[in-house]
Amino acid sequence: MNDFLPLENYKPLRDVVFDYMKDAIITGKLKPGERLMEVQLAEKLGVSRTPVREAIRKLELEGLVVMLPRKGAYVADLDAKDLLNVLEVRSSLEGLAASLAAERITDEEIDKLKKIVEEFQKKIEEGDNEGLVKLDKEFHDLIFTASRNDKLIQIMNNLQEHVHRFRVRYINEEKKAKKIHQEHKKITEAIEARDTDAARRWAEKHIRNFQTEVVKDIKYFSYKE
Repeated sequence: MNDFLPLENYKPLRDVVFDYMKDAIITGKLKPGERLMEVQLAEKLGVSRTPVREAIRKLELEGLVVMLPRKGAYVADLDAKDLLNVLEVRSSLEGLAASLAAERITDEEIDKLKKIVEEFQKKIEEGDNEGLVKLDKEFHDLIFTASRNDKLIQIMNNLQEHVHRFRVRYINEEKKAKKIHQEHKKITEAIEARDTDAARRWAEKHIRNFQTEVVKDIKYFSYKE
């Protein structure tokens, strides 16, 4: 099945192709270690090979693609060390964001947070992994928004691409998804109660638990030979 790209008059074709491929890598549609064949990708997207080649080069510069001599281009594997470094930073950021949100969140935002938690449970029951990934991102994004700290939001946005690739991998197991759901409930309850200390504590614990799972699964994330 072809995924012909929508033509956007205000955007160069190479940028449209780049955005599509980058999103496909981050969301897991293009999987770690998958070879990127220019001809097939061009046919699939309904474009020439030139914008595909340019997109691949740009993705290499961003660390999302690796070029192997005499072998071609591949989607970069997930790097455990990189993720653990990101999570060390994210644990503190999430704790601060949750603490600030407990002070500054609106009643409307609390309702949205609770609705996301409810929807997350439904997606677990439906086995909708893509929906779980989307809701997990919405949950954390809403807490950062509710912190009302633009600098904090900006820093977290810079880490999003790193986090999202691993989020796709992590949430695809029901047991882990259920654990995430319970932790989201605890964070939401603390924020709704305006308990800044509990909100910070649960948010940091949530990320530390993710770190623990990454360490257990370290052989998956390391680069393949």
